[in-house]
Amino acid sequence: MRKLFSSESVTCGHPDKVCDQIADAILDALLEKDPSSRVACEVIAEPGRVHIMGEITSKASVDYKEIARSVIRGIGYTDEKLGFTDKCEITETIHAQSPDISMGVDSSFDEKDSSGAGDQGIMFGYAIDETEEEMPLAISLARKLTALLTEKRESGELPYLRPDGKSQVTIEYDGRDVKRIEAVVVSAQHDEEISLDKLREDIKEKIILEGLPKELIDENTKFYINPTGRFVLGGPAADTGLTGRKLIVDTYGSKAHHGGGAFSGKDPSKVDRSAAYALRNIAKSIVRSGTAREAELQIAYAIGVAKPVSLELDTFGTAKVSEEEILKVVEKHYDLRPDAIIKRFSLRNPQYLATSKTGHFGVPSYAWEKVDESFIEDLKKLV
Repeated sequence: MRKLFSSESVTCGHPDKVCDQIADAILDALLEKDPSSRVACEVIAEPGRVHIMGEITSKASVDYKEIARSVIRGIGYTDEKLGFTDKCEITETIHAQSPDISMGVDSSFDEKDSSGAGDQGIMFGYAIDETEEEMPLAISLARKLTALLTEKRESGELPYLRPDGKSQVTIEYDGRDVKRIEAVVVSAQHDEEISLDKLREDIKEKIILEGLPKELIDENTKFYINPTGRFVLGGPAADTGLTGRKLIVDTYGSKAHHGGGAFSGKDPSKVDRSAAYALRNIAKSIVRSGTAREAELQIAYAIGVAKPVSLELDTFGTAKVSEEEILKVVEKHYDLRPDAIIKRFSLRNPQYLATSKTGHFGVPSYAWEKVDESFIEDLKKLV
């Protein structure tokens, strides 16, 4: 049965991603000086202005405004003609974490000498065998395109590109099997002087055809390059940005469920982040073991309670054994209390700015992307 599936990605200059990067850079700076920092940082960006807000409790003292300016410079917003630069107005309204929430995190309702979850909530982890990194193909390819937009801009190969940009890739399937790329959309912010014809020619040759597998492109693949024409004004100068508004871009490209909690700007005591990382690791290990071709896990927590209140696995009919058997092996290898997750993946180390640039999953260097070989071996014994 023929079906189409699409995923999108955005560059680091997208207004929402500007906010994610500032929030995670602040988190990294605090964790570097005080690993026990409690952080829930939110950022808004608009023409000429950034506002930093949220709950932060830390022994560390950092310059929030200078961190934000450094991130904005690093992205490439330094020229006044862009309408938004590192010289923009920056305001902040930071307050400490609620003592009621802090009490629930510091001591668990159900576990002595263990921290509770920072909030109630539902998280998901996912993996599929479509790519080497066990990520859905559409989001993997869409990210390659936006990564190339940034790479070609920063290297000077396409010097007329500006920091903002988007991509979208549509995959055609025959049942579960990938057949071809149906459509590609790239919208790239650019200098005013470049002609649309030149832009479209370069984007097709140096971004799309260089970044996508040639064997999946055919004479019927459709290319939409800056389909509305000019894209001169972009980033926060063109649209308000907000932390946590690109959750699907950051995760699995809508191939899997999402609990709705943002990642960026949150320290690992927030299970929105840490539990999602743990479940990705489990799902990836299940697929890597060959026990199932596809795996999605759902977990739920109660605030102040260390142990999850539920854990569910769906392999979409691809498992070689029952999901109940797989979950028994999961429970043997994984302690899913927040403290245990944080320790397992060293989540109190500053490392989060990178995730807000590249997406949180599918990057081999991330600790939660490194599979547990003993877990995989035990899964193989089931088959």
